[in-house]
Amino acid sequence: MGDRQVILALVLAASPWFKIRVVDAATDRGVPLVELRTVNNMRFVTDSAGLVAFNEPGLMEGREVFFHVKSPGYEAKADGFGYRGIALRPKAGGEATIRLTRVNIAERVCRLTGQGIYRDSMLLGEPTPTKQPVLNGGVMGQDTAQAIEFRGRKLWFWGDTDRAGYPLGNFHTTGAVASVASRGLDFSYFQKDGFVRPMVESKDSHPIWISGLAVLDNELYAYYAQMQSLGSIMSSGYLRWDNAHDRFDTALVFAPGRSWRYIDGHTIQHEGWLLGNDPPNVRVRADAKSLFDAKAYEAFTCLDAKNHVVRKPDGRPDYRWQKDLPPINSETESHLVHDGELKLSEAYFLPLDEENKLAVIVSGSVHWNAYRKRWIGIFGRKGGKDSLLGEIDYAEADAPNGPFRHAVKVCDHPHYTFYNPVHHDFLDQGSSIYFEGTYTAEFSGNDDKTPLYNYNQLLYRLDLSDPRLASAQR
Repeated sequence: MGDRQVILALVLAASPWFKIRVVDAATDRGVPLVELRTVNNMRFVTDSAGLVAFNEPGLMEGREVFFHVKSPGYEAKADGFGYRGIALRPKAGGEATIRLTRVNIAERVCRLTGQGIYRDSMLLGEPTPTKQPVLNGGVMGQDTAQAIEFRGRKLWFWGDTDRAGYPLGNFHTTGAVASVASRGLDFSYFQKDGFVRPMVESKDSHPIWISGLAVLDNELYAYYAQMQSLGSIMSSGYLRWDNAHDRFDTALVFAPGRSWRYIDGHTIQHEGWLLGNDPPNVRVRADAKSLFDAKAYEAFTCLDAKNHVVRKPDGRPDYRWQKDLPPINSETESHLVHDGELKLSEAYFLPLDEENKLAVIVSGSVHWNAYRKRWIGIFGRKGGKDSLLGEIDYAEADAPNGPFRHAVKVCDHPHYTFYNPVHHDFLDQGSSIYFEGTYTAEFSGNDDKTPLYNYNQLLYRLDLSDPRLASAQR
């Protein structure tokens, strides 16, 4: 045995941990968010490298220990009794690998936010790709990501943010500068006193949420809403980014009754227009003057003032951009189809999935994709098979506002929620795109919150060359 082998053997012998590595059988990459549960219901969850550091008194003598294995979008092989798992023999300094079959089309890459992202990697002495692998900015959990490139920086913003010291954290928007790491993203949070600082100053404690990020006339703007409650807005308007002080300042407070005439969600700039709202059904000219002018906004619809479908002389619905009526969306189209006013083949935001079922899309983002040479959408689905807001669909269209005719489910989180997904087009690499969303038990009816992962952002990779996406490409 050579010197290197001797040193390695001594290191392994000194380690108190049994290393369990869970990998995607197709890629050999570690799988985050895999739950290993013993027969007596001790639960261990893989970190972002797919690792578990196991050291449980009484179970480290090399005796056989069975682990039930469960992960959204991945499967372990079932035995004759239907149990999906594996029996291992844990001992200090030892290791084992579990290979899972990926059922999802999208591959889960890592968790982006929260404490303990590479917890088990650290315990095992494994290299980690980020500067702060176990606690960054004091952040324990974060809601709903927005991101944009501005003046040479990748800026990320989030909604409500949990901290370690108290159940209430930052509710006035959190921000960071991101750099691309070998696996995921490395965030440098804007901080004060060891915790993230508000991006929007307010003497009022009510939450401030932002969206609709857009660079216009070389300035960064965002829509904001200060919330009275989950579904009630106290005030809203536009913010302008102060690049010198890394914060948002109020640029415009909306007058009462502004209605639909604003840009939120994830934006697109196309042919001189700024489009927003999920899906892209509101637009305004892409300059700051127009952004502030309520009269400049147009909405996409085929309805009249009485919510009846307007048809052209040839019988087709008259989908058009106009200034007087509110925009149409997927849910409205689903009601029109149900009532017989609109044929499914005529809808713009109501695709059919692989089982020829309606996919009511409720949030997401649309971008031009150079690989597909089409507009592609990553959308959340309302009322999926196993969860209210846990399924994510992929769809394509020839224009940013559709029509999106077909959708393919690319990832699922049964009995859990994965809401407000966003595809970051500036991270695209060839046929690979990346999207993230908020993984949380909220709105799922499931009281079992996944340790470390709950109320945090998960990053996925989707290979657009995957033949399983073919039905969305029609």
